[in-house]
Amino acid sequence: MELTERTDLTTAPTAGTATRSAAARRTATKDADGMAVASFILGLLGLLVLNVFLGPIAIALASAALWRGTARRGRAFLGLGLGIADLLVLVAFMQFDSTVSWNF
Repeated sequence: MELTERTDLTTAPTAGTATRSAAARRTATKDADGMAVASFILGLLGLLVLNVFLGPIAIALASAALWRGTARRGRAFLGLGLGIADLLVLVAFMQFDSTVSWNF
């Protein structure tokens, strides 16, 4: 007896698989949206305090959100810009004070 057609049960899509992949996509989008919002908030906060730490974190979160395909692209770009602005403010105050930290 010879088998002319081979069926592979592991690659056959089922309703459960489609539901799980759609749920995983929604979760990934929500995670990316959360990263975009977090990058914006941390970038904004970094203009006031701890810009040496919050600036790079905001840049990393915004980049990850954009790479994952966030629905909040504008918020991610704002977080990226604010993270870069944090580092520029730090450099400007470092040049002004000749120190690594700055205060008023």
